Amino acid sequence: MFFPTTSAELKKLKWDNPDIILVTGDVYIDSPFIGVSVIGQILTKAGFRVGIIAQPDWQSKADICRLGEPKLFWGITGGCMDSMVANYTATKKKRLSDDLTAGGKNNSRPDRAVVVYANLIRQYFKETKPLILGGVEASLRRISHYDYWSDSIRRSILFDARADILVYGMAEKATLEIARKLQHGLDIKDTKGICYISPAPPPDYIELPSYEEVTGNKKSFIRMFSTFYQNNDPITAQGLFQKHGPRYLVQNPPQPNLTVEELDKIYALNFARDVHPFYQKQGKVKAMETIKFSLTSHRGCYGECNFCSIGLHEGRTVISRSEKSILHEARKLAALPDFKGYILDVGGSTANMYGIECQRKQINVAGRDSAMAKCAINHFPNSFDCIKVH
Repeated sequence: MFFPTTSAELKKLKWDNPDIILVTGDVYIDSPFIGVSVIGQILTKAGFRVGIIAQPDWQSKADICRLGEPKLFWGITGGCMDSMVANYTATKKKRLSDDLTAGGKNNSRPDRAVVVYANLIRQYFKETKPLILGGVEASLRRISHYDYWSDSIRRSILFDARADILVYGMAEKATLEIARKLQHGLDIKDTKGICYISPAPPPDYIELPSYEEVTGNKKSFIRMFSTFYQNNDPITAQGLFQKHGPRYLVQNPPQPNLTVEELDKIYALNFARDVHPFYQKQGKVKAMETIKFSLTSHRGCYGECNFCSIGLHEGRTVISRSEKSILHEARKLAALPDFKGYILDVGGSTANMYGIECQRKQINVAGRDSAMAKCAINHFPNSFDCIKVH
């Protein structure tokens, strides 16, 4: 099921305005591999009207204004990866191609897309509904952070984007909770899994070294990151705050991990598994070659590689889908008219972690004991049954 992305589609649906408008730096693919589509499907399942604006022209108002103003909030993401990673190589050369842009040319996503889109909305909708940031770009830049591209310490992206709320990590629970609270006129700042800006620090939260301090002191930066990293597990994490000038960035404790049943329900939603027709006419989307016939088996990773975002964004606890759910989706893929008899990927880079977790960590805390001594690692049981698709 596609969401409306043009005013003509709104008229066809007989909507005046969507409840929520999601803005993304990628082309609009309705797929379980695309975060903005997952969020849209969950909100729609809960009864909200959702519209999507993909890769809006940031130098005019035509695209950002085409669905009007949402009734509840704007959701903003840079896309499936940080826009600076999408736009530049490790040697800081501009990438010429883009697998998540129709036509394949890297010409439709601005640098620092989250900041650009948020300020674009502020430019044309002065006193608008809340701006809520999400996705990996916002999530990994939620506190003071080192920015490779400018070789400097940047403040939380919330300040540069002038947004109201930042939802960090896998945002299904937090976003749905925010939507329901706004629908009923309730305060959203007590929601778990979010960051916001406050004139005063909350009581009982842990203070991180200030932005000004970590900018000039490497040891303070290390201390900041260590405290931040140790407070991302849903079981034991405490709230954090960090001073930025006269104001404070506040990070509430994270949302609980999804259960197997909740994860199964997400991947059972009615995804179209294709590029929206409005964008199909703009050219081929190379990413479809990989994601259309691939399966997500689980989320999270306990590897804690320094170069990887999974641990901080998806979490360090592996949450696996049930075999029944995976096989059900595999049958859906096999029924598609262009299915050629093979599934390209199951589980991605952490595939071998499917169904394996440290039981002690799930009771106590992730990250304090990296030895993972209680992991029961056995890939063999049911492995033959799992690969049979009847």
